[in-house]
Amino acid sequence: MLAGRGFTKIYNLTGGIKSWGKEVAIGPEDSGMHLFVRSGNAEDAMVTGFGLEMGLRDFYISMQEKVAGEETKALFAKLADIEILHQERLVQLYSEFTGRQITMSEFSAKIVKPAMEGGLTTEEYLQRYHTDLDSELEVLGLAMAIEAQALDLYMRAAADSDNSEAKKVLLQIAGEERSHIASLSHFIDNRQEAA
Repeated sequence: MLAGRGFTKIYNLTGGIKSWGKEVAIGPEDSGMHLFVRSGNAEDAMVTGFGLEMGLRDFYISMQEKVAGEETKALFAKLADIEILHQERLVQLYSEFTGRQITMSEFSAKIVKPAMEGGLTTEEYLQRYHTDLDSELEVLGLAMAIEAQALDLYMRAAADSDNSEAKKVLLQIAGEERSHIASLSHFIDNRQEAA
């Protein structure tokens, strides 16, 4: 099942999830599902995804004010800038899907309220992960956890969707989140090797 979803490195753990010592998606199974309408269409899915990216960018910008270290501030600024790229990708996907060209500002006007990726609030993420905001590696770990929550949310929303086009878009957005996780993982590996 995982190999069919694009995962190339799969490990069988003796003892199952109880023996797993790393991060897992957290929260109730329906966490964040209120953001998606089960019978919603593909456009609704893209608009919701865009709102999630906006929310995460706002989170990273707000975190810059909470940390003292200049390197960590710069890291949050970089992560916020990356979310703009994610937003641009969703606008591009929308244009490809609908055949209508639309600007970022026009698309963002469709958003009622930005939400955090994964469906949790800033406070919930900080409470759950107890991140040392002055540690660059812990900040990167938090970003990775948020992206993992987002991947999980998009996969659950796709599985729950009644609309085949929305399901296809949600799986495509999930694929984008998977690539974001891979990029962050590579960045973390490079930071750890440099330390």
